[in-house]
Amino acid sequence: MYQDTFEEDDLIAEVELVAQARYSQDNELDDGFDTEVTTTQTTNTTQIPDSVRNFILHFYRNYLDNKAYDLHNNYDSSFNKLTDKYYQKQAWPKAEVISPLVNDDQVFLTLYRELYYRHIYSHMTPTLEQRIQSYENYCDLFNYILNSDGPVSLELPNQWLWDIIDEFIYQFQSFCNYRDRIKNKSEQEAAQLRNNTQIWSCYSVLNVLYSFVQKSRINEQLLVSKNGGDMIEAAGEYGSRPLYKMLGYFSIVGLLRVHCLLGDYILALKMMDNMVLNKKAMFARVTGCYVTAYYYIGFAYMMLRRYADAIGALSNVLNVIQKAKPYNNRSYQFDQVAKKGDQTYALLAICIALCPTRLDENIHTQLREKHGEQLFKMQKGEDSLSIYVDLFQFACPKFLSPTGQGADPHQHQLKVFSADIRNQIHLPILRSFMKLYTSMGIDKLAKFLEIDPEELKMQLLIFKQRSRQYKWVSGDLLEGEYLPTSDLDFCLKQDVVHIAESKVGRRYGDWFLRNINRCEDILANLEQTKI
Repeated sequence: MYQDTFEEDDLIAEVELVAQARYSQDNELDDGFDTEVTTTQTTNTTQIPDSVRNFILHFYRNYLDNKAYDLHNNYDSSFNKLTDKYYQKQAWPKAEVISPLVNDDQVFLTLYRELYYRHIYSHMTPTLEQRIQSYENYCDLFNYILNSDGPVSLELPNQWLWDIIDEFIYQFQSFCNYRDRIKNKSEQEAAQLRNNTQIWSCYSVLNVLYSFVQKSRINEQLLVSKNGGDMIEAAGEYGSRPLYKMLGYFSIVGLLRVHCLLGDYILALKMMDNMVLNKKAMFARVTGCYVTAYYYIGFAYMMLRRYADAIGALSNVLNVIQKAKPYNNRSYQFDQVAKKGDQTYALLAICIALCPTRLDENIHTQLREKHGEQLFKMQKGEDSLSIYVDLFQFACPKFLSPTGQGADPHQHQLKVFSADIRNQIHLPILRSFMKLYTSMGIDKLAKFLEIDPEELKMQLLIFKQRSRQYKWVSGDLLEGEYLPTSDLDFCLKQDVVHIAESKVGRRYGDWFLRNINRCEDILANLEQTKI
């Protein structure tokens, strides 16, 4: 899972220009868009502010020229700045309004609508009609990419491609939750939902993601790369294009997410079989994709009771978030990544309570600050169940029902999780007593725990079983070996528990480095202070 043998490919390829109309390249636009003067106006666009109109012209020009770098700046920076300035509480102009500015280019307008509806989901509450229209727009976009005669000549930045897949799944998730809330719906809305069961159906969403994976031959490419070959050998006509390659790649992470939302954790991890997960992997280029992948891997491991592997994956997420925080605070995804970080700390608190493990010093410090009180209470036996439930409800994804019928998927997953916690709720107390002795009679230990000796023997069997987990060593994510994960081992002989504890030496180097950095920060602040 943490190999470093993945070789990156150059994703910049020569592609044809999609050009229905050309603008002169002599008139370059600056980043502010306020200084450019446009001479062509129509009655349909007079309601658009000049800076927004100039942005759309510049955006369209970079789209025509397939300038991925400039498109990234337009998409990730300029669009958000103009949103903050003009469209905090209202929608962007409709595609029909800006159509004259872009010569009625239907492909560009489809991409623009993707941003338009995403903004509505982000800043407002979409109506049922807007949810349906957004779905139809995604269908138009994906049909253009997947069903055109040959690969399309379109190049988009990796961040946008990931956001398309991510937002597509989010809107599917949002629609399912909206559909399942029967209350506060008019008869007209209920009838519309009944008559349009194919809208945002689970089948159609999975079909799109699997189609991108198949069309791009991304699994074949990753398998060749994993075995030391060149990915281009298995790419084929479509997979050799950056657009298809990255959409296929991000769709694998999307499938991991969807299968977790549906509660199929084994199939979710199976999706990642051909990926080598390390800092050189392609998804590491997009912070949101990296965080999403490891969050859902960690959550799937936790639900499969592989807590040691879950801790490894969740710690990886938190390390990335801590390092990326200074650089992503201006991105619109910063709030989403920060929220996912808070959820990850809650999941990590659950896993650490169930499988005590030494953590990185920085993560351990942050975990204590955020959930120190809960970690203490989770050692208190039966009373701690509500703490586990609260953390799970805060940190878990919003589960989905593929049909909208049957039991509440969230309550079902919570019931499964709570049942597993009840089976081992007393283990932290048992562990704390066993750490104090090297041998102890069953009767004496039972009195300390205030339970019957026979029940104590059952708890010891559970403790023994939980102290060995199926843990990843190499290969695919579902592979592993049964290994001890606890620093306590014991045997029961003639009603006497014999205990052996393996102590791990403290890492003094980390302690000194951390405090040296703190001392340097204090000295720097003192030097800047005017006395």
